[in-house]
Amino acid sequence: MNQRWLFRLPHLALGLVLVFTIAFFALTHEGLYDLDDLLYARYAHALATGTYRPLPDPQHVFHDPLQERLLIFGPVAGLYQLLGVDIISTTLWPLLCTLGCAVLIWALYRRREPVVAAGAIVLLGLHYFTLNLSTYLYPDNILMFLCLASAAALLTGRRHQQVQSAAWGVGFAVLSFAALLCKETIAFYLPFYAGLLGLDMHRRRHSRFWVAAVATGVVLLGAYLLYYQLLTNDPLYRYHVIEQTNAYMSDGNYVQGRRGALLGRVTWQPLLFFVGTGVGILLVLAAAALPYRRRAASSAPPNDIQTDALFWVALAATTLGFYWWGSTSLREYNPISLQPRMMTPLLPPLAVAAGFGLRAFWQTGRGGWLIGGVLLLFAGWLRSAVAIPYALLGLLFLGSSLLRQRLPARYQLGTTGFAALLLLGLSAALLVRPVHFMRKPTVSSHFAQDRMLQAHLQAPNRGVVFVDEFLLRTHDFYYSFQVPPGLRFRSYLSRDSVRLRPGEKVWLLLNRSTLTNEELTRKLIRYSPTQ
Repeated sequence: MNQRWLFRLPHLALGLVLVFTIAFFALTHEGLYDLDDLLYARYAHALATGTYRPLPDPQHVFHDPLQERLLIFGPVAGLYQLLGVDIISTTLWPLLCTLGCAVLIWALYRRREPVVAAGAIVLLGLHYFTLNLSTYLYPDNILMFLCLASAAALLTGRRHQQVQSAAWGVGFAVLSFAALLCKETIAFYLPFYAGLLGLDMHRRRHSRFWVAAVATGVVLLGAYLLYYQLLTNDPLYRYHVIEQTNAYMSDGNYVQGRRGALLGRVTWQPLLFFVGTGVGILLVLAAAALPYRRRAASSAPPNDIQTDALFWVALAATTLGFYWWGSTSLREYNPISLQPRMMTPLLPPLAVAAGFGLRAFWQTGRGGWLIGGVLLLFAGWLRSAVAIPYALLGLLFLGSSLLRQRLPARYQLGTTGFAALLLLGLSAALLVRPVHFMRKPTVSSHFAQDRMLQAHLQAPNRGVVFVDEFLLRTHDFYYSFQVPPGLRFRSYLSRDSVRLRPGEKVWLLLNRSTLTNEELTRKLIRYSPTQ
């Protein structure tokens, strides 16, 4: 196979991820997920219509930090002005950021390291929760994009013979600040950034980059604190809101409500969580990139590829450590909850480090037995549908190691054919779970419900609409936050307490998908009059 095809692999991987992500977005979209995306949408609508007011809480009992995340709903407000208010315009911003992650990796390594680029694009882009979170207006994939962009600016600005290091330093500071305007978990990267700054200061390297970055960061952060000082007389208002949120939710944290689970949370539970969510694949391949560090230590100055591999492995390791043992509060130790959407800052560096691990195996063939064995071990432990990608990839790496000598010359180590074989197997294994969910029936019937509301419950109709609790909370979204004045939405249970006015009708809306949604089972049991 012609070596020119090696440099086409990143293009093919990018095309696959872009097309599949859009297809997943279109076929699995379930509308609003919960209260958070509804609030972001309301803030975006208020901003688009000029009614948004960032008013402080004078009593300091406010426990909703969402209003401070301007880069979550700000771009959505612009989309509302361009496209109107609907679920597609609401979630287009996280979708674009999800696609942007693949494009960034492609731009970084398509020429320098095509196998790394293609592998990282596939590992990140086809990870189930990357795809799943692209369909909701949550900050996680937006933050993931800005975290990756920030790290990429740091890496590029510190490269040898970089003539525009100051400009990259400014870009690094701006992107990091933009991530802060999305969600506070950009702090995952802070230990690595601070450590790298200290190392460069000790070695007296990259001073132009860091001077520009620190100066820009000081200006941006100073302006941000001044904004809150003028608005609330408290420059640390956002921090205090976060701490108030932690206090409000203390019953469910690891310090008060779940103190007995703290030991497991900081020891073995994160590992089980990572394996159960499919991230174990990235962890195993990222560990395979560690030989780059040993080779770098044994030679004179390390080349750019060795430096890049070490950069991503170190960033992934420190971010992993922060997620494993970090705290959501500075006042008390409260570990971060083990939810897939909370770990999105970890995914980009882990995926790129795993791309370097894949490259190491492609080039040397070393470690295939260990990689395959660990993946099969994870598959055997899981014994569920999540085990299928682990089992397929375990067999791929074991088979590659066992049958290497029997393969044709074009599929030997370091060839384009072998790279294509690895990437094809990797893509096929990762596609199993998202394709399964693409074929499942809807769990919310959002679009059918929307069509029904638009067709039958519009002005000049007047009356009461009895709905489930989920639609009761979100019904204004279906009307672009302007419900027809003649319609009143009420809970099923309030049927005996609602009095009809002259000329009003009554509608009963039953959404079978919502009523059988397992995530809402507890709420529906509570609201059922037969319980």
